[in-house]
Amino acid sequence: MSQSIAVIGGDARYLELIRQMQLENNMVLVGYDQLEQSYTGLEQIELNQLNVKDMDAVILPVRGIGNAGEIDAVFSSQKIHLEKAWFQSLNKGTKIFTGIANDYLKTACEAAELELVTLMDRDDVAIYNSIPTAEGTVMMAIENTDFTIHQSKVTVVGFGRVGVTVARVFQALGAQVRVCSRSDADLARITESGARAITYTALAQTASDTDILINTVPAQVVDASVIRELPSHAVILDLASKPGGTDFEYAEKRGIKAKLAKSLPGIVAPKTSGKILAEVIKQALKLQQKGAEVK
Repeated sequence: MSQSIAVIGGDARYLELIRQMQLENNMVLVGYDQLEQSYTGLEQIELNQLNVKDMDAVILPVRGIGNAGEIDAVFSSQKIHLEKAWFQSLNKGTKIFTGIANDYLKTACEAAELELVTLMDRDDVAIYNSIPTAEGTVMMAIENTDFTIHQSKVTVVGFGRVGVTVARVFQALGAQVRVCSRSDADLARITESGARAITYTALAQTASDTDILINTVPAQVVDASVIRELPSHAVILDLASKPGGTDFEYAEKRGIKAKLAKSLPGIVAPKTSGKILAEVIKQALKLQQKGAEVK
């Protein structure tokens, strides 16, 4: 049985998400007024035209919503804003999908008794997205250096869902990779993978022998003590969620090029990223349907 879904805002990833989901569901789009309706083949309306009581699920942008409820809608010329009272108008139990969730969205959904699904917190989404993230990191490395990745000395900070893939991709390109982690198990796995394992206490000590430093940790671990030791030609690529894990102000003072990557999957592979999101959302909706049938 198809479900009624509203897609509110979003970027290029959502064009593929919509394409993947529209055959199985009744979908309506809000914040797509700059697209020809024939492009999606779906009803494109304004927020005040949405029949909220008919919705089984609402899909919000991957980047979530602003601290005052503002919506990121790249295909709209209009500003879209979701008041907390708007969430109260939805049926209890309606699934709200988003990439990341701030306190505004969390409290609005909790007060309205809505199920909030934060896609970027899911292991499956993060692991799938690590592939375009790693490819995007390679792109950034090429754009911001005047030497080859092959035989360059690369330090990856963090060995989580993104760090694992990034380290493997740079190794495959012939870089000399070291990976920094706190976990003894991770340090063993890093060594087993053929990379050099280091602890955080050794990060500053090994910085002088680094050409490209890639951070994946959402805490300021690439601080002044590390940046101070980097050679002048070194580049920092920070993949952590905003504001990143790098002291960008100190890097600028030192003349070290430091880049915060923003939504790499959506930039380098929006079609792939949209397909990933669609598959995960479809699975979640099928589970919701099965639960309703059991009741």
